[in-house]
Amino acid sequence: MIRTENVTFEYIRRDEEGNVEGITKALDDVSIHIRKGEFVAILGSNGSGKSTFAKHMNALLVPEEGKVYVNGCDTTDDSLYLTVRQSCGMVFQNPDNQIIGQTVEEEVAFGPENMGVPTEEMEKRVSEALERVGLTKERFNSPNRLSGGQKQRVAIAGILAMKPKCIVFDEPTAMLDPIGRKEVIATAHELNRTEGITIVLITHYMNEAAGADRVIVMDKGRPVMDGTPRQVFAKADELKKYQLEVPAVTELGFKIGLGKVVLNDEEFAEALREKYGR
Repeated sequence: MIRTENVTFEYIRRDEEGNVEGITKALDDVSIHIRKGEFVAILGSNGSGKSTFAKHMNALLVPEEGKVYVNGCDTTDDSLYLTVRQSCGMVFQNPDNQIIGQTVEEEVAFGPENMGVPTEEMEKRVSEALERVGLTKERFNSPNRLSGGQKQRVAIAGILAMKPKCIVFDEPTAMLDPIGRKEVIATAHELNRTEGITIVLITHYMNEAAGADRVIVMDKGRPVMDGTPRQVFAKADELKKYQLEVPAVTELGFKIGLGKVVLNDEEFAEALREKYGR
């Protein structure tokens, strides 16, 4: 679904006169392949390059060196720009920054309308998308009346209405309360499981990454770890080098000597029963 080959990208800082003050290499020779239908979590401390990488998947940024292919399309090919955006949608951190419709229905219809989707088909897509995210009852309400988690689900519905093959979530729960975070992540998993949509989740919440098929850790613009959540979180000491921690339940399992990597409360309880026979 996503293939990057030796991607390099730099941010250039300039003074008021346009002179270069400094250069920050955000991505440094990055080669990552994400398969269709995968649920991939990307972790990294601030400045690791994970959000810059996310923007390359949606052609918001294009590489200065190397190539990015989205569903086979080269993101540097201007003629494929819309095809890339339709194939890979993006949900950002702050839902208020991406909602422009007066009603939920208008918001979800915005993408298909701009794609030139016929009215009858567009109405069908809006209805299906709202049903998928559980917001059919809010169809004619203002998005401003919704909770943060509901707003993010409206944003997801707007992308679903464009029939994407992949959705990139760039820290979508960073500004939400625990209930909103749970709603959004549950929706992402449901779409991956039932629709086969490839999910790329940029997050700093370890428990969100624990539910992924695969975890990629980035540091200083490069991928430094790549494996299943169990494989990555088994290396707690290595993660600390990159200013990351394992999920709290995993850390607790290490501290009390469960002898295995547990990723959630259910696995923790089962490991306790196995160890102590209760």
